[in-house]
Amino acid sequence: MTGASKPQFARRRPRSLSDYFYDPKTRGVVLQILVALLLVYFISEIVSNTIRNLEEQGIASGFGFLDRTAGFDISQSLIPYANTMTYARAFLVGLLNTLLVAVLGIILATLIGFVIGVARLSKNWLIATLAGVYIETLRNIPPLLMLFAVYFGVLKNLPAPRKSLELPFSSFLNVRGLYVPAPQWEAGMSVVLAAIAAAILGIVFLNWRARRIRIQTGALKPVVLPSLLLLIGLPSAAFLATGMPVTFDVPELGRFNLKGGMVVLPEFIALVAGLTLYTAAFIAEIVRSGILSVPKGQSEAAAALGLKESHAMRLVIIPQALRVIIPPLTNQYLNLTKNSSLAVAIGYPDLVSVFAGTVLNQTNQAVEVILITMGVYLTISLLTSVLMNWFNARMALVER
Repeated sequence: MTGASKPQFARRRPRSLSDYFYDPKTRGVVLQILVALLLVYFISEIVSNTIRNLEEQGIASGFGFLDRTAGFDISQSLIPYANTMTYARAFLVGLLNTLLVAVLGIILATLIGFVIGVARLSKNWLIATLAGVYIETLRNIPPLLMLFAVYFGVLKNLPAPRKSLELPFSSFLNVRGLYVPAPQWEAGMSVVLAAIAAAILGIVFLNWRARRIRIQTGALKPVVLPSLLLLIGLPSAAFLATGMPVTFDVPELGRFNLKGGMVVLPEFIALVAGLTLYTAAFIAEIVRSGILSVPKGQSEAAAALGLKESHAMRLVIIPQALRVIIPPLTNQYLNLTKNSSLAVAIGYPDLVSVFAGTVLNQTNQAVEVILITMGVYLTISLLTSVLMNWFNARMALVER
C-alpha cells in the first residue's frame, strides 16, 4: 500500500515594483503624500514671497502693531474706548459690534421667518398672499440693495433733530438715530439680575417637567402662563424689594439738538433691519417646506386625539418639521453673520470697517489684518455650526 502523498503548495512569488504600482491602496497613499508635499511647497513659496516683498517695501511683519495707539474714534462701542487706546482695543470694539448685529439679526430673523412661514400656509387667502409676496420680493433683492433701501430710503429721510418724531416712553426719532432713555444702575441691581436668571432657570425646569409628564402620561400641563408669571413676577418682586434700583436719563429736546439718554445709530438700525428682513424671507420658505414635509396623517392623528389646531402645530407638527428645518437654517445663520460685513457700505463700525478698513489703512499691515479678520469669521462660523449640529442631534428622531 502506497503512502499518502503530501499536498503540494505553490510558492508565493515575491512582489515586484509593478505590483505595488498597480495596487489601488498603495497608489492612493503615494498620491496623497505627493499632493501633501506639493501643498506644503506651494504654501511655503507664498509665505517666503510675501515676506520678501514686505521687506523690499520696508514694511515690518508681525503682530506688534496691535499694541500701538489707534488714534481714531469709533462712533459705537459696547465697551469703554478712546482714541488713545491700542489697535487691539479697536479690534475688540469692532468684533463686539459685529457679534451684536449677528445675534440680534439671528433672533429677529428667526422670529419673523417662523411667523411668515406659518402664515404662508394659512387658509386665509389674504394672509397667505401677503406672506408669499413678502417672501418672493425680498428673496430676490440683493442684501446690499436692501441695506441701501432702509438706510437711504427711510432713515436718511427722517426729520432733523429740531423736528424729531416723539415716540412712547420718552423716545425720539430723527435723522441722527433713535434716542431712548438710558438706564442708570444703582445698588441692588445685582439682586434683580439674579432674580431674572432664577426665573429663566425656573422656566427651563417647567418646560422640562411638562415635557416629561407629556411623554409618560400624555397629559398636557400648562406652560405658557406659569412661565410668563415667573418671568414677570419674580424680577418685579425683586425690583420692588430692593427699592427700584434703577433710574433713567431721559432725552430732552433742546433748541437745536437732543440732550441726555442714549442714541441708537441709524447705521445700526439699517444694518439690523435690512439683514433681518432679508434673511427672514429665506427662513420663512425653509419653515414652510419643513412643515409640508410632515406627513398629513400626523395632523389627522392629532385631530383625532382631540388636539386643537394650535396645539397640534406646536406639539406635533413643528417638532417633526424641525428635523428638516435646522440644517438649512444653519446656512442662513452663517449667511447673516457674513453679510454683516456689508456694514462698511453704510458706515457702521463693525469688524471689517474698523479693523480691515481703518486699522489696515493706518498700519499697512495688510497680511496680518486680513488673516485675523478671516480667522474671526471662520471661528464664528465654526462655533455656530457646532452649536446648530448639537441642537440638530438633540432634535433627531431616535429609533427604538
